[in-house]
Amino acid sequence: MRVLLTGAYGQLGRSLLDRFPADWVLLACGSAELDITNRAAVDRIVRRFRPQVIMNAAAYTAVDKAETDRIRAMKVNAIGPENLARAARDTGAQLIHISTDYVFDGMKPTPYVESDAPCPVNFYGLSKWEGEKRVQAMLPRAIIVRTSWVFSEYGNNFVKTMLRLAQTQQTIRVVNDQRGCPTYAGDLAQAMITLAADANAAGIYHYCGDKAVSWYEFALTIFSVFSDEYPALRSVEVCPISAASWKQQACRPVNSVMASERTAHQASCWDKALETVLSA
Repeated sequence: MRVLLTGAYGQLGRSLLDRFPADWVLLACGSAELDITNRAAVDRIVRRFRPQVIMNAAAYTAVDKAETDRIRAMKVNAIGPENLARAARDTGAQLIHISTDYVFDGMKPTPYVESDAPCPVNFYGLSKWEGEKRVQAMLPRAIIVRTSWVFSEYGNNFVKTMLRLAQTQQTIRVVNDQRGCPTYAGDLAQAMITLAADANAAGIYHYCGDKAVSWYEFALTIFSVFSDEYPALRSVEVCPISAASWKQQACRPVNSVMASERTAHQASCWDKALETVLSA
């Protein structure tokens, strides 16, 4: 299998690099090696390398910043994936593109499934939905994987933020009225590798954690798992607050819990995966 990986040095990209089968031929590109918003650069690399699968782990993920940095967010999350889809179409490759739970508005009382209609409430979600539409229009058999609340031993994520704040604060306020499914990037990476090897895989898939929690409940679990290794965490108070009292530029969906109608992949057991992050 010849695979082109974009966004190779983010937390998902690095998790993929840890897990790629040894017999796959891989070209791993960060933004310095390949700017996916540059159509000519994408075409040049794809035609030169001739991948069978393109995995797009590149994304603009700064949800609040996207409200004002709209041009850049749209370029990375919509135009870039469209460039990859076009190059994949022209060379006969498959594309696996990562999207988000934030394409939904959060008003549904039950988990979102693949057939639910997107209706984003912030510009980040809008840019990701636009990316989905452009990819599907260019390459109807492309694989789009929606995921949520991704964390790992790499990069910046909620787990790292909670541990960093605990070093300097005795009280940490965390939103308790938004719910979602934390997802370990290593599990997501493995699901992508499985999809890449499946010649029949196509369309939208949901892949996320197996248990829904609020951000507050997620924080409590993080502190519980890490407290034996870092006893000082036991003295930190985690206080639940409402999203309305936490001033943020971008709205978030109240419910971004997802489930899948169509995949048999084992969901990410995220609380056990925290132990993997701890031991890394």
